[in-house]
Amino acid sequence: MNQQQILEQLKTLATETINQNSINIDILPTIEKLKIINEEDHKVAEAIGQELPVIAKAVDAITQSMKQGGRLIYVGAGTSGRLGILDAVECPPTYGVDYNTVVGLIAGGKEAFIKAQEGIEDQESAGFADLKEITLTEKDIVCGIAASGRTPYVIGGLKYANSIGCTTIAIACNKNSVISNYADIKIEISPGPEVISGSTRMKAGTAQKLILNMLSTTAMINLGKVYKNLMVDVKTSNEKLQARAKKIIMEATEVDFTTASEYLELAHNHVKSAIVMIINNCSYEEAQKKLDKAHGVIRKIA
Repeated sequence: MNQQQILEQLKTLATETINQNSINIDILPTIEKLKIINEEDHKVAEAIGQELPVIAKAVDAITQSMKQGGRLIYVGAGTSGRLGILDAVECPPTYGVDYNTVVGLIAGGKEAFIKAQEGIEDQESAGFADLKEITLTEKDIVCGIAASGRTPYVIGGLKYANSIGCTTIAIACNKNSVISNYADIKIEISPGPEVISGSTRMKAGTAQKLILNMLSTTAMINLGKVYKNLMVDVKTSNEKLQARAKKIIMEATEVDFTTASEYLELAHNHVKSAIVMIINNCSYEEAQKKLDKAHGVIRKIA
């Protein structure tokens, strides 16, 4: 596709159109600039609210994939790729999953996270190659992210994922996006034109971040990594997380700090086991058996 064709394609995208509400933002006082940005940001959550049924479908697919040992793999370029990586790297400390459970791939590789590698996103073959390098299997689920909905790198990744039988998800910030043509589940949010024309790290980026939060968080809840609204599989890898773990035990079981600390030590720093030990007045070994039988879901333990 040549530049003229790309230009014509961009003209059809809501994310690339001029926002009439901010047409004179460059000459407004600072407070008025901020008001416009804030007012436009409010539209993002509303747009996402209209797509909750299809987001739910994506969450259920992710949950099912993970139950079978599959991975959630985000594929994106630029801001979209960085947001996928951000969501992926937060899952292990928050929910105790392996760093290979949620994976973020960005066009241009790790270097592109801190320094733009824009040319790579134009190569479908790069998306194909990056997924092949991590040994994609049909158990995995691939989520392509592109604000424009037309990024070749993402299209290449989705095509490859489809070719080996993966379930595929597309997240775009334009309706009738190109990447949706290559996905089983199509999440298309329409937050409208950006305050700064074409700066899709703004409303489109916010929309993508909120959706990724929903996908990973709700899947982890479905997998039993949340009890009530507490992240009971949190890793106790630093002082702050140690304190948070004890706070979670206290809130889940209504014990005091000293008791929570004692049980956390007895449970070898495994928060979920400590909670089960307290609730069921049992040993660590018994708690492990109960959790195994309930597939790690505290609510299922009688």
